[in-house]
Parts: sequence; structure tokens; C-alpha cells
Amino acid sequence: METKRQNRCVRLLKSQPVLCVAVIAMLITCFFVPPDKEYAGYFNWRTLATLFCTLAVVCAFSHIHVFEIISREIVVRLDNLRNAVLALVLITFIGSMLLANDMALLTFLPLGYFVLEATGNQRWMAFTFIMQNIAANLGGMVTPFGNPQNLYLYAYYRIDTAEFTWIMFPPFLLATVLIMLTCMLVLKKEPLTLKKNDGYTLQRSRTVLYSLLFVFSILIVFRVVPYVWGTLIVILVLLAADRRALKEVNYPLLATFCVFFVFSGNAARIPAVHDLFATLLPKNTMLFGILSCQCISNVPSAVLLSHFTDNYRELLPAVNLGGLGTLIASLASLITFTEFKKRQPGRAGVYVGMFSLINFGFLAALFAFMQLIG
Repeated sequence: METKRQNRCVRLLKSQPVLCVAVIAMLITCFFVPPDKEYAGYFNWRTLATLFCTLAVVCAFSHIHVFEIISREIVVRLDNLRNAVLALVLITFIGSMLLANDMALLTFLPLGYFVLEATGNQRWMAFTFIMQNIAANLGGMVTPFGNPQNLYLYAYYRIDTAEFTWIMFPPFLLATVLIMLTCMLVLKKEPLTLKKNDGYTLQRSRTVLYSLLFVFSILIVFRVVPYVWGTLIVILVLLAADRRALKEVNYPLLATFCVFFVFSGNAARIPAVHDLFATLLPKNTMLFGILSCQCISNVPSAVLLSHFTDNYRELLPAVNLGGLGTLIASLASLITFTEFKKRQPGRAGVYVGMFSLINFGFLAALFAFMQLIG
């Protein structure tokens, strides 16, 4: 019995390493901040609802082969590897400005997978996913609604929209150049050919239905639709149209988000952490803001650090650039890692190494630039 239990633990650790590490970190913080009524306030229920709805709708889309059909068109129209991957990255980049980074990744990562899978270029999947992740984190920083931390700081400090854009446009412009240069330098113009004709045809009625559900999910993000009613409607429609989509939702990813909410909420309440930021933040808001993101993610960092400084001109770029770096610097990065591990489970270590190298490279360049112009 003990051996079976150990084997289950080993399998869980291998299949969900980020979740397991997050749970351990959360339990450590629970020792310092025992569970109380404030725990309920840690959870961003709207984020969780949007994440659930989008994951479910993406599963439904996959069942009618929408991503294969779109990827086939991309291959036909963009006839080489560089053009195709650059298009995927730029679509994610632009999508993050309109849909927010999490939604952009949930929408366009499957598309990246099918383009590479259909052409036998799976070896480029780690690089493509990492660049899509960077594009999602950096593309949304130029608009108040592009990233969740932007929405919070924009409202908290009552920042003028023109000033917000003026602050974030220089790093946004450099990020655009760096993303395009990296893709153009790394990728070659290798011809793309479909391995085989999949023969899938578009199911128009279901495509329209699922597209409406997807738009519905976006409206939850922008508070047009209450998240409780929105989630209920998505569940009821999919129960009638595609129950399998609800079963295939990535529930471990949702659990990881919940665990990180508790971890970051507790961390903010630990007196030593509180005192540390009160001492360090005034010395270099941007540097310590970025370092905070590496440990507790950028959205919790924005909420926590806003109570220690009025210097939003440095805090704002800090929590956007700080989404680069470690896997937990942005919860969007967890989405990408989970999706990659599902597609290529044996290459998680390769992915983490490449992710760290490229992300910290981008972070160093952007931080140096901000110090130069600051």
C-alpha cells in the first residue's frame, strides 16, 4: 500500500511539477498566516471564471478541428517557417492588446501547435511557444486593459490614459523590435509543406456557436457580463453541444492559479515581507518591482507594491517587464508551460532551460533600456 502511494506521488510530481511546487510554497506561507476569513479575498474569481470558460471553448473548437483548418491556411499562405512562426507570434502580440495576455495565449497556442505539427516542425515548438508567451506578456503592456496589473494600477493611481501610453510606449516599441529580430535571426526560411491533407471541413453552425461563446468569455473579462451568469451559460450550452469539452478542461491549471492566489495573498501579509518592501522599494522601485515579480508573480506584485510607493512611473513598467524571467513571474507563463508539457511531455526540461535563457535575455535588455532613458 505504501509503495502504491509513493508511486502515485511520483507520478503526480512528474505530471504536475509546477502545481506540486506551488502547493509546497503555499503550505509554507500558511504556517506563517493560518487560514482565516481573509483567504476568501485572495481569489480573483473573474479571472478563474474567464480561464475556465476559455479553456472549455478552446476544447470545443478542437473537437471540430478549427485549429487544424486555420493552420492549414497559414501554411498555404505563408510558405516558409520564419513567416509562419512570426505570424503566430505577432497575432499573439496584437491579441494580447485586445484580449489580455492569458486569453491571447489560450487562443493562439493551440494554433501554433497545429501549424508545427502539420508540417513536421515539432522541434521548433519550444521556441515558438516561448516567443508567443513573451509576445503575450509584452504586447499588452501598452494599453490599460492589456494586462491585469495594468487595469489595477491604472485605476488605483488614477493615471491619465495619455500619460499611461507615454510611460509604456518606449519599452513597448523596443519589445516589438526585439521580438521580430529574435524570430528573424533564429528561424530560417525553410519551406513548409503539409505532411498530409487532413480532409477536415469547417462545421459552420458549431463554429458560429463556439465563436459566440468565445466572445461571451471576452465580455466577462470586460465586466459586460457578470462572471457567475456568464460561466453558467457557457456550461449549459456546452452540456448540450459538447459535454466532452467540459471534461477535458485543464483543471490542474485552474488549481495552480488558485494555489498561487493563496501563496501571494499570504506572502503580502507576512510582516517580514511587508517590512522588506517598505525598506527596499523607495531605493529603486523598478528593480525591486521586477525582483518581486520573479517570486510572487506580476499581478500580486502590483497589488502589494502599490501600497508602498507613489512612483507609478517606475512601478508600471516594472510589473510589466517583470512578467519576463521565471516561470512564476507571470501566470500567463504557467499557461504556456502547461500547454507545452501536454504537447511534448518529454521535453519539459529543455523548455525550461530555453525559456529562462530567452526570457532573462529580454528582461536584461529591456531593464537596461529603461535605466538608460530614465
